[in-house]
Amino acid sequence: MSSQHTVRSGGIPRGLSKTGPVLFSYGFRPFFLGAGLMAIAAMMLWILALTSGLEIGGSYGSHHWHAHEMLFGFAPAVVAGFLLTAVPNWTGRLPVSGRPLMMLFGLWLAGRLVLLQPDLIGVEIAAAVDSLFLPALLFICAREIVAGRKWKDLKVLVVLTFLSAANIGFHVTTLSGEHGGLMQRLAVSAYVVLIMIIGGRIIPSFSRNWLNQHGATRFPIAFNRFDTVAIVAGAVALGGWTLLPERRLTGLLALVAFSLHVARLARWRGHAVFAEKLLFILHLAYGFVPLGFLAIALGTEGYLATNSVLHVMTVGAIAAMMLAVMTRATRGHTGRVLAASRITTLSYAAILLAALLRPAADLLPNYMMELYSAAGFFWIAAFALFVFEYGPMLARVRRVAIG
Repeated sequence: MSSQHTVRSGGIPRGLSKTGPVLFSYGFRPFFLGAGLMAIAAMMLWILALTSGLEIGGSYGSHHWHAHEMLFGFAPAVVAGFLLTAVPNWTGRLPVSGRPLMMLFGLWLAGRLVLLQPDLIGVEIAAAVDSLFLPALLFICAREIVAGRKWKDLKVLVVLTFLSAANIGFHVTTLSGEHGGLMQRLAVSAYVVLIMIIGGRIIPSFSRNWLNQHGATRFPIAFNRFDTVAIVAGAVALGGWTLLPERRLTGLLALVAFSLHVARLARWRGHAVFAEKLLFILHLAYGFVPLGFLAIALGTEGYLATNSVLHVMTVGAIAAMMLAVMTRATRGHTGRVLAASRITTLSYAAILLAALLRPAADLLPNYMMELYSAAGFFWIAAFALFVFEYGPMLARVRRVAIG
């Protein structure tokens, strides 16, 4: 998502609205801000539900609401913001902006509102309303990728298809009174596959550019067959975990994926970019991918609870990577220097603490509520710092990077 690809002569980004609300001039603006606010509100409501008995989600159930809104409310907003900005760069076509972007964002927001108290309109209708957003995003991305003839990017559409199916499946299982564990694992797996694909494009590329600017002579290894093998092995292991989370074969597949992704991460020379936290956080967040595979392997042997495995992936790999991408993309596309401020660095520290504390709550049952509270606090702090610093850039700053 380099800002270099969004600028034409005169320094005006391709398709960027020069009139109307700045917030709807480019896809990353409303969806990154919406994701940040959603992350704060959803966690605050969940903590209140745990501590005071606040009823959220009505007959949908507060636990189901929490799981759904993190996987299918917060996370898809970040994915939408990223893809609506990245896909035009890949295809050379105009981005979605103005009224169409407002409508798409309104569809996402409608899902959040109706699921808070779904019984007001009927829980089935609320689920149907929420189920519209991801297919709509899939359609837009498919239209642009096909029209731009960027066939290598079709794999992103496969991930969006799985996410759309997982969301609908989660609603179906919840409304039928069943546990949505399979659909949760499918969604988490889809996000992790997306991280493996996109991370393999942006992390070594951004790191190489920074190292080159600072006079380094050793660079990250460019994408090659090893990366393809690692991604395929990871996808196979995640497939096993999704369908057969307790089988020993799944654990063995996960250990293979763990080894390959540790090696993949080492090839990107993360230690060499430690000085720039805006880059280093990408390496740290990706580090939770192999940790997630290790957690899966330990889970198949009974050493880790299901929730612990899930939260290594969701808070560590997914949320940390999403925060890293949102901060970097916002700076790049609003003309800011690509360097982490003190506030940004604090937000990274907070999300990493949340990622470590949340699984620990399942491992230390005597301190479960204290660790829940601490993890929730650091989660809220991470995204509150993001909204505080980046909210004005997203909502008011129209200028963009040039060159």
